[in-house]
Amino acid sequence: MLIYFNQQPIALTPPCTVAEFLAGQQQLRPGIAVAINQQVIPRSCWDTQPLNDGDTIMLFTAIAGG
Repeated sequence: MLIYFNQQPIALTPPCTVAEFLAGQQQLRPGIAVAINQQVIPRSCWDTQPLNDGDTIMLFTAIAGG
């Protein structure tokens, strides 16, 4: 299957969860948020949220301030 991670195409072998994908990309770290197809996925769902062919994944770093 083909997904898009921060606008870059990446081929994956299904099945693959958000957590598995992030670990494979060395991106599984505190302070990040993930959106799939413009919908933020809660961290509590990363272990069970499957990725599907054509998904667009955006990774964001949380920034505190005010």
